[in-house]
Amino acid sequence: MSTKNVELVIPPRPAHFVGDGFKVHNFIPSSHYLSMQRMSPFIMMDYNAPTYFPPTDTPRGVGVHPHRGFETVTIAYQGKVAHHDSSGNSGVIEPGEVQWMTAASGILHKEYHEKKFSQEGGNFQMVQLWVNLPAKYKMSPPKYQGLTKNDIQSVSLPDNAGSINVIAGEYQGTKGAASTFSPVYLLDSKLNKGGIASFNFPSHFNTAILVIEGEVKVNNLEVAPTDHFVLMDNDGESFTVEAVDDAKILVLSGEPINEPIAAQGPFVMNTREEIMQAIQDYNIGKFGFLED
Repeated sequence: MSTKNVELVIPPRPAHFVGDGFKVHNFIPSSHYLSMQRMSPFIMMDYNAPTYFPPTDTPRGVGVHPHRGFETVTIAYQGKVAHHDSSGNSGVIEPGEVQWMTAASGILHKEYHEKKFSQEGGNFQMVQLWVNLPAKYKMSPPKYQGLTKNDIQSVSLPDNAGSINVIAGEYQGTKGAASTFSPVYLLDSKLNKGGIASFNFPSHFNTAILVIEGEVKVNNLEVAPTDHFVLMDNDGESFTVEAVDDAKILVLSGEPINEPIAAQGPFVMNTREEIMQAIQDYNIGKFGFLED
């Protein structure tokens, strides 16, 4: 089995606000190297590094907005995130939990800091991913998966190296909690200082590592500090990650969806005509109703 090598170690770009509750570094899509096509099926990644929000009686976040054609995945590390959508789904996730919303044929939703967390204030840290859908599933019914800590299975690594929480895909025979429309791996990993984790994905899968905390060394060669994004080559299957300090990393890998991508704002389809139809459907109320 051949080694999957590091293609690039990418520092975070300056943070910007999404709404008033998410101060994020955008990694996907952000350059030629991290385009939607290069990173497919992952078509967007925002990372809210630890940020202190003072107490408020008005929860911060993003108001009602539409989506069609893909899935949104929110992973909480610090603070609590609340969700409501026009299909009647709602939920609150806390650190270690995941909201996995399938927008598919169209949905309205809003995300914001949970009420008590807002009132008390505190550090907030999260990742949001957009996962594309194959064309044949883009107009399927919306759905919502609220994955709690009890839902997400953890694999303990040997020699007290750390643990892997399997959000999607599988790791060493332990299957992920999320159901997906194409092969996707999301592995939320905690490594103790000096601990080593091994990963193995098909060579053609697009694979990356986001360093959430600490510093890591990939394949005993490339060093990646906190808040950096490691893009792996499509040249092999296996690689190792060693924690230089106590570290948290998010490992993502997925089979590319080799279909055209037409994207405009909150809509990701296959053709420009489908984008125009999405806008029209949203304007005439086909995505339902959700109070802001």
